[in-house]
Amino acid sequence: MESNEIIREQILEVVENQLRANDPPETKQTYDRLVDLGYNDSDAKKLISQCVLVEIFDAYKHGKTFDEKRFVQNLNNLPQEPFDEEE
Repeated sequence: MESNEIIREQILEVVENQLRANDPPETKQTYDRLVDLGYNDSDAKKLISQCVLVEIFDAYKHGKTFDEKRFVQNLNNLPQEPFDEEE
């Protein structure tokens, strides 16, 4: 398995865990909203995973912790692409 595929699967697992635990609740709210907009299960989770990836990348690149406020803002803006603070 290619490393990009492994990373993709791990990020989708984070989304699955958030949905299952309803933590944060905005993940499930966003998932439901995206499905209501016509996105299928897989595409909705992929969109949410972009928001997770922004937080992982920021933590790695800048040594920062999870920014829940930005994460929720990015979820609320989906399907628009998420942003990080450098944009």
